[in-house]
Parts: sequence; C-alpha cells; structure tokens
Amino acid sequence: MNLVITILAFVAALGCLITFHEYGHYKVARWCNVKVLRFSVGFGKPLWTWRAGADRTEWVIAAIPLGGYVKMLDERESEVAVEDLPRAFNRQNVWRRSAIVVAGPLANFLLAIALYWVLFMHGVPGTKPVLGEPLPATAAAAARFEAGEIVRKIGDDEVITWQDARWVLLQQAVRKSTVAVETITGEGKVQTRNLDLSQMTPADLDSDFLRIIGFTRFQPKAAPVVGKIAPGGAAERSGLKGGDEIVAVGNASVESIDQVIRAIRENHGRALLFEVRREKAAVLTISVTPEAYSAKDGRVAGRIGAELRYPDELYAQYRVDVRYGPLESLTKALGKTWDTSVFSLKMLGKMITGDVSLKNLSGPITIADYAGQSAQLGWTSYLVFLALISISLGVLNLLPVPLLDGGHLMYYIVEIFKGAPVSDRTLEFGQRIGMALLFVLMAVAIFNDIQRLISG
Repeated sequence: MNLVITILAFVAALGCLITFHEYGHYKVARWCNVKVLRFSVGFGKPLWTWRAGADRTEWVIAAIPLGGYVKMLDERESEVAVEDLPRAFNRQNVWRRSAIVVAGPLANFLLAIALYWVLFMHGVPGTKPVLGEPLPATAAAAARFEAGEIVRKIGDDEVITWQDARWVLLQQAVRKSTVAVETITGEGKVQTRNLDLSQMTPADLDSDFLRIIGFTRFQPKAAPVVGKIAPGGAAERSGLKGGDEIVAVGNASVESIDQVIRAIRENHGRALLFEVRREKAAVLTISVTPEAYSAKDGRVAGRIGAELRYPDELYAQYRVDVRYGPLESLTKALGKTWDTSVFSLKMLGKMITGDVSLKNLSGPITIADYAGQSAQLGWTSYLVFLALISISLGVLNLLPVPLLDGGHLMYYIVEIFKGAPVSDRTLEFGQRIGMALLFVLMAVAIFNDIQRLISG
C-alpha cells in the first residue's frame, strides 16, 4: 500500500510541476504570437494525444514522466510556410525569446509562492522548538543551553517551530558562522547565547546536523506509544500493534522515546523483551529482535520498523499552528520562496567548491520517497514538498548549462552584447557539454539514491 501511495504521489507531483513549467513557456509564447505545435508532459511514446486551440496545438501525455517540452514553430527544425514565418520562434527578437525561455522557471516560482500563500493562510502545523539536554562535547553544550528552554530567535530570524529552527540553523551551519540564539527558560527568563558553528564540516551536513550541533528535542517523561507499523518489519512479525504503550524494554522501565530508540539501536540481532500496555488489558510481554542496518554515521544499528510517539493528549501542548492573514501570508510566501532559492544556489556553489558534499544531491528515487512520506503525513506536508521541489526545479533550470533554460538564456545574453546570434558550431558544442554535465549530475544523484536505499 505504501509503495502504491509513493508511486501515485510521485507521478502526481511530477505531472503538476512539469505542467506548470511548460505552461509558462506555452503561455508567454502565445502572448508573443509564436505558434506552438506541441505541448508534451513526459518524453517517449505518447499515451494520450489530442488537439485543441486556434492553432490546433497537439497536447500529449507521454510514457516517461521525467520532463516535458513545448515545441514551437522554428525554421531551424523544419520548413515553415510563408504565411507563418512571422510566428516562427527564431524570427522573434531576442527579448521575446528570452521572455519565453524564462517563463518556465518563473512559473515554478509562482507555483511555490501560491502554495506557500495557501499554507500560511490555512496554518502550517509544527512543534514548539523546546530544547532537550544538549549532547556532551558539542557546540550546544559549550554554549550552556539547558533542557526545557524554548528557542525564540536565531540571529535576526524569529522561530516558532522546530522546522523554522532547523531551517535557520542549516543556513548558519553552511556559513560556518557564530550565531546568537535567544531562548526563554522555564521560568520565563530571556537568555542569549552564542552558538559556534565554525567547526562544521561537509560530512556533518550529510548526517543529522542538529545532533552534531548538540540540539535535541525535549522529551517529556511519559511512556511512548507505538504508531504506524511498517509491513514486514520486526515489529509486525513480533506482534506489536499501533496504540501499544511501551512501559519497559529489557526489564528496564522507560519514560521517553529516546530510551526505547537507544535500546533498539544498540541491540540489533538480539531479542528484546518489550512490556506493553494494550488498550485496557494487562501488561503484555513481547519479544522483538531489531534488524541490523547501516546508519548515516556508518555504524551498524538496529531498527524494528515502527513509529514511536507520545500520547496525543501529552503531545498537544507542544503543537503549534503558524497562521497569518492574506496580505502577510503573501509577504511570507514571497520571502520563503526567495530565501529557499538563494540557499539552493549557495548549496550548489558550495558543492562545486567542495564545501558541501555531493551526497546532498537527490535523484528520482529519493524524491519519490519524500513524495510518498509527505502524502501519508497529510495534504499540508505534501503541499510543502511540492513547493520545495517546484523551487528546486526553477533554480535548476536557470543554471547557465546548455540544454537547460538557463543555457538558452546565456546564449541570448551573449547575443544582446554581440549584436548577433551565437554560431551554429557554438550551439552544437554547447549541447555536447550540456549533455555531458547533465549526465554526470544525474549519475551522481542516482548513485546517492542507491546508497540511501542500501543504508536504509
């Protein structure tokens, strides 16, 4: 069932993003009176084809949903009737051609803004950024953060949820800066501490960088509850069920999720006795053998294939909904889209210089996995995923790489200064370079996907 949801969520996301991107090209081409011959979502063999519009444009849904294209009338590709020459793409001035090319990525940015606008007006669910005990020998421990403090501000950015805190800290970690973090203690006292992130390495950003910094979420003292059970996992085979309250593991009582996770991770391949309270029944004893897998830090750890959470009534006090009015939501949406775009470009730049590992590149398998996970979490999580991928698609297409929209735009900028189009030989050479770069990029991304699958 999870696989079906993942596939459907992935195909729906790609279909939406590709359609918006190509529609941007199509719409501006029509505004410039350029004749559009075909609008295709996907590559390869056409599955559905129909014609519509004054120009009888061919609309296609093709078999391979990893892209799309808008084919316009162009003398460089085929003969053009004399009466249609003014409507050929190659006959348009450089400004119109540039507008048509930019319209695709711009449509992706506009989609992200619209999605964030809806989300901010509806309310984005999150959890309060309440700190747990800082991990020893970390930057958080050196700054003397204390359990129970609520993060209120990081640098100049106010934070309301853990998601906010993680996003801002990620940006600061990439910069390797020292940042002021403002918190509120349990007694209501405001504290400001300097968090030194200058020692962060590319490898640190590949793993759970919040734990590298030393930040953990506050864990209330309460027996954790089993949530979703992964099909075929150790938890399902042992007889654990969703809703079971874990009161002890290995003859030791537990009061937090971390205690259970630690016991599972440290006992791969060894049977653990779980004492659980199921509904109103007496405490049951269930033997569970954690399965071994390769964790992100390279060590072998255990897992049982079950989600752990706190009772809903306890967790409710840590939930928060971030909601704004229509105008403020639009401002927030514009800011979020801009910040994410700029950060994406910075990350790409640091990958080139080696300051950030290429392991951060994700391919279609990882994107599909995220699509499925976000869809199962609810429509708000899925829309956040769509917005992020839409921004990534817009940024990627604006890169000055031949074959991408940014590559065509680069040629047009040269044409503006040169006063004439670049030569056919230059275009052909650029296509070869662009194809090679995109092939390498895709190969690295798919390799990373496979590594993630192997490591779990």
